Amino acid sequence: MKRACLGGGAFTFVEVFAAMVFLAILVPAIAEALRIANRASLVAERSSIAGELAENKLNEVLLSSTGGATNAARETGGDFGAEWPGYRWEMNEGTWSEDSVNPMSEMSVRVFYPVQGEERSVTLTTLVSGTEQNP
Repeated sequence: MKRACLGGGAFTFVEVFAAMVFLAILVPAIAEALRIANRASLVAERSSIAGELAENKLNEVLLSSTGGATNAARETGGDFGAEWPGYRWEMNEGTWSEDSVNPMSEMSVRVFYPVQGEERSVTLTTLVSGTEQNP
């Protein structure tokens, strides 16, 4: 009778082995899911920062063009300094040909940023009326 009481609460070798196999399959899958989630959060955070930096740079360029800066003196690229390491920007300006009645320019700022060894980018584009720009 004493032996029946002791043996009923223990796990068999097969049960322990099955639990170990289950954990051996589950742990790498959970680790990979956490790695993917971490990468997605980094991409989202840095993409959001890059979008804000692009908006700030585009507004800065638009304000400087209405304040008397000429197109020849306008910068076309650079970085954001020590405050935002790894972030850099490029600006493109071209004629928007979709509307021949109202002359407009298309201005784009593209911000590049690193995520786990890869370079990604965010592009922000706007149209500027021909009357707002300097010749």
